[in-house]
Amino acid sequence: MTTYTLPFIHENAARKMLAVIGGSLLLALSSYIEVPMFPVPITMQTFAVTLIGALYGARLGAATVAAWLVQGAMGLPVLAGGAAGLLHFAGPTAGYLIAFPLAAALVGWLVARGWNGQRALLAFAAMLLGNAVCLVVGAAWLSLMIGVSAAVTGGVLPFIIGGVLKSALGAACLGLLARK
Repeated sequence: MTTYTLPFIHENAARKMLAVIGGSLLLALSSYIEVPMFPVPITMQTFAVTLIGALYGARLGAATVAAWLVQGAMGLPVLAGGAAGLLHFAGPTAGYLIAFPLAAALVGWLVARGWNGQRALLAFAAMLLGNAVCLVVGAAWLSLMIGVSAAVTGGVLPFIIGGVLKSALGAACLGLLARK
């Protein structure tokens, strides 16, 4: 099984820690690229989550995203638009936040099995599936708060085109990195 993760993250604990810090910074930056909407904003977070999963692998990718979530829960302004705090883990965005490590793990797992940058269509499909996990889990949580119809209308449909575009961008980035 061939993986296309960044080569330095397998060397030692210090480098893995640096990878987690770098991934957390990428996620924090992606959180500030935001289109405010109700009940859930559109951000570049799913792009970062799926790319981190693809580059770091399932375990380290999920751990990196989880570390970023802990930072947000602890009050660091790393969530959408610089938000922070535990309330975001009980509000409308909670399901999406919970889905992020799952999406990173899924994409990392798929990339390790050949859905990588050397196979553009499969890399795109892996990124799409990661985005789909976020939408399904996020909308399931949101439906408990506002009902199924409203959750689909406000928490899924506005994100489909963006998810496709972010998946294409993620697959392109992965393809560029796989060539090096």
